[in-house]
Amino acid sequence: MTRPITAGVDGSEESRAALAWAGREAERRGLPLRVVHAWHFEVHDAFDLGDRDAQRQRVREMADETVRDLTARHPGLAVTTDLVEDEAAPALTAAAADAEALVLGSRGQGALVGFLVGSVGQQVIAGARRPVVLVRAGDEPAAEATGREVVVGQHGTAEDSAETLRFAFETAAARGATVRAVRAWTLPPVFAYSPGSLKLLDEAGGLEPYERKALTEALRPWRERFPDVPVVEHVEMGSAGQVLLATAGHAQLVVVGRRARRTAVGARIGSVAHGVLHHAGCPVAVVPHE
Repeated sequence: MTRPITAGVDGSEESRAALAWAGREAERRGLPLRVVHAWHFEVHDAFDLGDRDAQRQRVREMADETVRDLTARHPGLAVTTDLVEDEAAPALTAAAADAEALVLGSRGQGALVGFLVGSVGQQVIAGARRPVVLVRAGDEPAAEATGREVVVGQHGTAEDSAETLRFAFETAAARGATVRAVRAWTLPPVFAYSPGSLKLLDEAGGLEPYERKALTEALRPWRERFPDVPVVEHVEMGSAGQVLLATAGHAQLVVVGRRARRTAVGARIGSVAHGVLHHAGCPVAVVPHE
């Protein structure tokens, strides 16, 4: 089954930037583009908003206007536009299920750190079973120039990060870009060592060589599958979020994995993904894993 690149739009500048990014990505990958606009029928005591059909028609006109410029820029791209009568978060989460990636807009950087992604974006990222890409208003196509890297965080075993690496390599292959694979590590507390782990570390020659070997092993199948994609292996001591952000200054995309957690106050997406989403200067792809 061919999965489309799907963009969620609402008429905002952020969603227009997301749509533009999605259009370029769909064209590069030879995939169709699906545009989704979620809406729900509103009744207001003080204003005549019209009946359901009238409101739907206004939403349809806005959605059509939003994609008009994009179809002019990409005349060969297959584009479908769907209006979904539902709240934004569940509608977009459902749309992600059939997408190669769901692309959403995000507000720009500012003083209110922690609120830039927005509640809808966080709910979708936490609930989506497919990659979600966040694009800020003002994102420029020039930032995707060949030579700028796709930075991806690798953690745990090769199986833990397989989907994250797959997305990074597929994106880099479509763009003619280099993959910079980043593995961060910290000194574990003494009580975390077991006889088995000490034996592995001793065989690897120490902590940092052990981490380098783990990264090399995780990358091996993807190097073989994408032999034309240049790869830089980056192992550095430090917190994963800080190391990723430090290496992403000239990236065209940062790819991170996430394991969703739900708490009494709502969905959480993990500290690394949260930090990168709020501070990276380029689009960020969040890829779910079990």
